[in-house]
Amino acid sequence: MSYTVDFNTVSTVGLKSSPVAAALAGLRANEARYFKNKYGHVFTVEPANNAQSTIDWVGRILEDERGIVVSSRPLEATAFQVENIRFAYVFYENGLSINVM
Repeated sequence: MSYTVDFNTVSTVGLKSSPVAAALAGLRANEARYFKNKYGHVFTVEPANNAQSTIDWVGRILEDERGIVVSSRPLEATAFQVENIRFAYVFYENGLSINVM
């Protein structure tokens, strides 16, 4: 089930298995605030098992273009387009957040 990130009330929903869940939730809320204020876009994330195509796309870009393979488990991801720019975010269990545009 998707989760609409509320940047006014930071929640660890979907991130609780992370040892740094509170910090990761704050980072996710900050991204939600940015996209709402800049583009009027509501930032919604999906659990990793529902967002595999986005996770695979980001993973391919990292590996093919930068030689990076993330070993941490992805928890959530989102992909969307605003103003002709395609964005993708993946939030990982170790606290890493990767965005591609």
